[in-house]
Amino acid sequence: MDSLKERILRDGRALNEDVLLVDSFINHQVDPSLMADIGEEFARLVKGMSITRVVTIESSGIAPAQMTALKLGVPMVILKKSASRTLTEGIAQTEVFSFTKNAAYQLTLKTRFIKPGDRVLLIDDFLANGEAAMGASRLIEGQGAQVTAIGIVIEKSFQPGRRMLEDKGYTVLSLARVAAMSEGHMEFID
Repeated sequence: MDSLKERILRDGRALNEDVLLVDSFINHQVDPSLMADIGEEFARLVKGMSITRVVTIESSGIAPAQMTALKLGVPMVILKKSASRTLTEGIAQTEVFSFTKNAAYQLTLKTRFIKPGDRVLLIDDFLANGEAAMGASRLIEGQGAQVTAIGIVIEKSFQPGRRMLEDKGYTVLSLARVAAMSEGHMEFID
């Protein structure tokens, strides 16, 4: 997606070889027009896959997932990273290690929002090692639903996430694939 790549080059900042800061348009301040374009592109990519739900992990995946669900005309489900007094019954959890936070957390699904037979498009902001997507997939599939595709806004292709997900049989749809980066430098895979 050319507009996303251009935005990453213009406003993103590689802090080092592993960390890409996109807080001015994706995950701290959100550009709604860009999110609408991202939602439209994901909807185009999954056309014909009969998606029944879009699922994401809080919080950076919410904006692109919401726009995608809107374009597809299906509900969006948010998997929670934090404990809550209202998340005590009818939940499924799995432990996930966050590359960004360098810490483990309990990913939580309120099970009544995923039905057996659902065809799910899982959307996340970044793909690095694939831990978040694998954890989310475990929760979704544990409810008898199918992860039909995994949509990634920005993939760091030099890390093992895509390979791991594809080896498990998942279809990975990335809008911007970063081949390499360092402070002041960024290369994309076309």
